[in-house]
Amino acid sequence: MPTIKLNTEEFKEKVFDYENEKEWKYPGELPAIIDFYADWCGPCKMVAPILEELSHEYEGRLLIYKVDTDKEQEVAAVFGIQSIPTFLFIPLGNGQPMLEPGAFPKHVFREIIEEELLKEKKDESL
Repeated sequence: MPTIKLNTEEFKEKVFDYENEKEWKYPGELPAIIDFYADWCGPCKMVAPILEELSHEYEGRLLIYKVDTDKEQEVAAVFGIQSIPTFLFIPLGNGQPMLEPGAFPKHVFREIIEEELLKEKKDESL
């Protein structure tokens, strides 16, 4: 599945309805990464093909969404996006999302995906 572009309404429906929820609440059934980007941003363009590859590699286990900060300024403001690209890594359940600015190489995305987003339930039984 390719990366999915979200507008403000889709973001509130699929990721977080910040107008009606006070506490973080992610309604999705798969962990997700949100790429806050802009079309004119060089580092964003460098990361885009990496995210496309990861979206196919982790198909069925992870969603990768893209939010254009120029078009969706409200969403960017809610998350205090100061620089792009910035990524919001969203685990399932009650886990808090992690906001990380910067363009990462593929192996760093993989590490975060494996260790933070797809970590097995075995952690709970230790």
